[in-house]
Amino acid sequence: MNTFVTGRRLARELGEWRQAGPAYRALADRIRVLLMDGRLSSGARLPAERELSNALALSRTTVAAAYSKLRDDGYLASVRGSGSTLILPGRQRGEHALNSGLPLDFTKATAPAWPGLAAAFTAAAEEIPAYLSHDGFDMVGLPDLREAIAQSYRDRGVPTSADQVLVTIGAQHALNLVARTLYSPGERIMVEQPTYPHALDTFNSLGARIVAFPVRQDGGWDLPEALLQIRRTAPSMAFLMPDFHNPTGMSMPAHEREYLAAAAQREGTVLVVDETTAPLDIDRGPMPAMASFSPHVVTLGSLGKLAWGGLRIGWIRASREVLARLLRNRPSSDLGTPLFEQLVATQLLRDLPLLAASRSKALRHGRDLLVGLLAEQLPEWDVAVPDGGMSLWINTGSISTSALSLAARSEGLGLVPGPRFGLDGAFERFLRLPFSYGDAELRDGVDILARISSSVGAEPLRIPLQAVI
Repeated sequence: MNTFVTGRRLARELGEWRQAGPAYRALADRIRVLLMDGRLSSGARLPAERELSNALALSRTTVAAAYSKLRDDGYLASVRGSGSTLILPGRQRGEHALNSGLPLDFTKATAPAWPGLAAAFTAAAEEIPAYLSHDGFDMVGLPDLREAIAQSYRDRGVPTSADQVLVTIGAQHALNLVARTLYSPGERIMVEQPTYPHALDTFNSLGARIVAFPVRQDGGWDLPEALLQIRRTAPSMAFLMPDFHNPTGMSMPAHEREYLAAAAQREGTVLVVDETTAPLDIDRGPMPAMASFSPHVVTLGSLGKLAWGGLRIGWIRASREVLARLLRNRPSSDLGTPLFEQLVATQLLRDLPLLAASRSKALRHGRDLLVGLLAEQLPEWDVAVPDGGMSLWINTGSISTSALSLAARSEGLGLVPGPRFGLDGAFERFLRLPFSYGDAELRDGVDILARISSSVGAEPLRIPLQAVI
């Protein structure tokens, strides 16, 4: 069933879309960006021209011209009496490609498979015959894997037993299961601002009311605002990435973790902590896990960032009571985690220190290379150097990253504009740029950015709505 986008929602998603030049062209370009980066889905029906013109305080002629341009460019199909539906040229409605089809795709913060991964698959292949008498439907996780995951928490100072671990089909699957279990219709979910886009997608799919508190590179996590939101809105859960936060790359100090964990426990908000990036330490050093400060913290993890994105193994660490609720809900969405991949993950966790050290070395090289290239070719950009993670969160000054992503695409470079990481069109001047790619790819990517940045145009004009005609 196709989704319908209201005028009010589209106005909110557009944010500050105006640029120098014709208004209809800027509006069409921004809708196209929303479609390409996933904030609007292929197959979604746009609001009627009159409804959108009212929501944006624009003339209907301007909206009609924007829709006409989208149709001419192949991004919109209109049928009299049925409205206008977004489409992705060359692909069927609603279809997702495995990649962007561009020569350089920087839309994903991911790394190549760890060189030792093939050996882990070989070892798992030797073990799998012993499991063929198993019915293959594993809703909890293999005992050896759950114990290995529990040991990884104990090694970090968090007492954990295997029966506090549930193995999932990646971290996104884990988040979806946790959200469906902890959230009830009408409640609120608190997130960081900016945050991981697919977390927002998950919460929006539930119809959750989302509240946010800022994470700033010049000030870190705004904990007073977080506490105010918890007390004022009573969110059922809060989603956090305190270790090498995506997209900023920052890490929350230990005393702030303790403060936030205590505040959430006191107010009855469950902290759901995504630690998928926690192993990606470059030069920070050990940091206590959020779960060490409260028994009510739910932790998500995976090997996707550390070993390979194609290894769809994740996990949830939580209290036994929460895990029981998760297990009751799980059959409605899937029937268990594949056994072969679990055997591979068990092999990898045995070599976790070596795996982490190898990844850290590669990430340090990529980070330092990318920072140097940007300093040389785009010195006007404000680049904060993170001590871990996979990407830079860059303040481009006055450049609209939505416009930049469109221009880059025409040069064969895929980018994710800043607003994809925020609510209501925020972070237009920010760009997440991964440093986990090869040297040649990073050099080519920066060459393209340097070449197009001067011609892209400034940040969208801050024109009062009533002045837009």
